[in-house]
Amino acid sequence: MTKPSLPDLLHAAVSAVGGTERPGQVAMAEAVAAAIDDSSHRLIQAGTGTGKSLGYLVPALAHGERVVVATATLALQRQLVERDLPRTVEALHPQLRRRPQFAMLKGRSNYLCLHRLREGAPQDEEEGLFDQFEAATPTSKLGKDLLRLRDWADETETGDRDDLTPGVSDKAWAQISVSSRECLSATKCAYGAECFAEAARERAKLADVVVTNHALLAIDAIEGAPVLPQHEVLIVDEAHELVSRVTGVATGELTPGQVNRAVKRAAKLVDEKTADSLQTASETFERVMELALPGRLEEVPEDLGYALMALRDAARNVISAIGSTRDKSVHDEDAVRKQALAAVENVHSVAERISNGSEYDVVWYERHDRFGASVRVAPLSVSGLLREKLFEDRSVVLTSATLKLGGDFNGVAASLGLSPEGVEGEDVPLWKGLDVGSPFDYPKQGILYVAKHLATPGREGTRGDMIDELAELIEAAGGRTLGLFSSMRGAKAAAEELRGRIDNPILLQGEETLGELIKTFAADAKTCLFGTLSLWQGVDVPGPSCQLVIMDRIPFPRPDDPLMSARQKSVEEHGGNGFMAVAATHAALLMAQGAGRLVRATGDRGVVAVLDPRLATARYGSFLRATLPDFWYTTDRNQVRRSLAAIDASAQADGK
Repeated sequence: MTKPSLPDLLHAAVSAVGGTERPGQVAMAEAVAAAIDDSSHRLIQAGTGTGKSLGYLVPALAHGERVVVATATLALQRQLVERDLPRTVEALHPQLRRRPQFAMLKGRSNYLCLHRLREGAPQDEEEGLFDQFEAATPTSKLGKDLLRLRDWADETETGDRDDLTPGVSDKAWAQISVSSRECLSATKCAYGAECFAEAARERAKLADVVVTNHALLAIDAIEGAPVLPQHEVLIVDEAHELVSRVTGVATGELTPGQVNRAVKRAAKLVDEKTADSLQTASETFERVMELALPGRLEEVPEDLGYALMALRDAARNVISAIGSTRDKSVHDEDAVRKQALAAVENVHSVAERISNGSEYDVVWYERHDRFGASVRVAPLSVSGLLREKLFEDRSVVLTSATLKLGGDFNGVAASLGLSPEGVEGEDVPLWKGLDVGSPFDYPKQGILYVAKHLATPGREGTRGDMIDELAELIEAAGGRTLGLFSSMRGAKAAAEELRGRIDNPILLQGEETLGELIKTFAADAKTCLFGTLSLWQGVDVPGPSCQLVIMDRIPFPRPDDPLMSARQKSVEEHGGNGFMAVAATHAALLMAQGAGRLVRATGDRGVVAVLDPRLATARYGSFLRATLPDFWYTTDRNQVRRSLAAIDASAQADGK
């Protein structure tokens, strides 16, 4: 039997989902197939509307070996498993003569734990699950959530939190889920045979395509114990998010509350002397944290150092003691022991990591209005980890609408541990970059307007001229505005000011769930939606409801961000340009994602307005503009108002 051709397979798959093939999609599929065939790596930028999911799924399914697809967002995971994969598998079956299996796999805490649900959570007495059931009246939010979870457990086939609609609070979910450290293991658990997490793992072992998330991919790489099944091909979608997700997984944190919970959980399992030692260390740590001021700790202060060493040593003794004692008087002893061990091991590992003081780690204090102070530790860079763990023994394809920053792939490649494109050497993974473009005609569909006449934004204070400009642009556009702000404070200030000045309704992130806000925004063309980070990347509203995207300022990281400033300093110490490598790259990535909210379909038209003159006047402005879609560019405020009014009039004439 002759092997079916890639163009024929792609044509069948695209037809099955009711789409049309595009040159960029064909180029992408060919590049993915080539990478798989010669066991090499690709960075592929595929603009909105390319159909990149099929661009990598078709060659991956045709290949026949196991493929792992890792995405950043739940929305894309769902799209792949519920829509793209089922249709593609069926469409390719006549030519492939097989139906590849696919499965979703997430971290253990995403699945309902039957042991927790049925035996209760072995937590501190005031936090126990069934105390919660009884203390939380059925009319309270927590009580309703817990009762609904009990009912859902009897009907769900997956136990996956994301299949529960509407969702429940994190507090309620914590009562019926466990982390991998807290899990008793299938062989020791009375409910192991029915375990949802284990069932998901078994499905993944049998699947040809495993869809997972960046966090689980990071855990698989960092912790050394494989979570994902063996695979020959890794496809990372939304790859612009990978470094921040891996950094998040590799970040450790200690708070007084967290240490105190570990003390309480361990106390019932060890002798009084061992428990007292951890209690004393916990109290010392709490006193130190009461005086903690936010900011980076280039050297660990002496008082914190002593407190952490005491915590480390006391935690180590508790871990040894828990492992060597048994107490049949403790209800559900194995689960109590496992949870206590997990809590104390986390305290020990973070305290030890900070005490050891690696030059490759950044340590800082954070203070949260609600949760108090914490001490955190994160890797200065994850590039070495990614180079070593990601690109060995498999072909890797990384794709996103945003991978070329300032005109090339090398900035993103460096963050992934890759050398510049084409550089060869020992232990240097070879890769190629490909920009397959976009089906959209950006110069005709969109305008990039920079408000060059405005004052340069400062760190503090309201920007009266920016608010005036914002009001005029929204009125010219007839609403239809997505406002992307670099801080929640800026978004709130603008919303409060404009609600009293213009007639258009203004929705503000945080006042309702994100899904509801986006639905309301999409339904009414006169409405505006203001918000911060998740809106820069998470809004897909094609059509006339979003014809003006406004960025209040270039979204550089805060100068007092401990991790970003440490990374910037490190680049400078090694002879590089820290500002361009870290701050400008961070801003470019966000701005490209934000500008991508404007044109989501071939008929979309509109304006991206940046209310920060530095995009036009600063030396780094050209680097940032080169990262954005190729819109028609202007700094003429009158021209842009006329254009917005014309776009609004056209939409109204169409009854939209």
